Amino acid sequence: MTINEYQQLAMTTLNPELERKDVLINSVMGLCGESGEAIDIVKKWLAQGHELDRAHLADELGDIAWYLAEAATALDMPLEKILQANIDKLRKRYPDGFDVQKSIDRKE
Repeated sequence: MTINEYQQLAMTTLNPELERKDVLINSVMGLCGESGEAIDIVKKWLAQGHELDRAHLADELGDIAWYLAEAATALDMPLEKILQANIDKLRKRYPDGFDVQKSIDRKE
């Protein structure tokens, strides 16, 4: 499955009654909520002595992916275009891979 196929399939479960503005708001709120659930799993592992619940974390990452696809849909953009733009930005910033000094002295 390609990322755009994922976006198309995931959006079959989007509430069709939402207006575009509400889809965008829902997607950003959902990203925040699901990211919070993901960090809670990591917090329990790092600070509370729990085993890392990889299956639960993977589920939350899937939910994050759904909301990311929803945000792209609200912007009328294919998710692949957003991801490619991010890779292009990272390649420009770190042409030879991550570098601490380039991170510290980053030029935008």
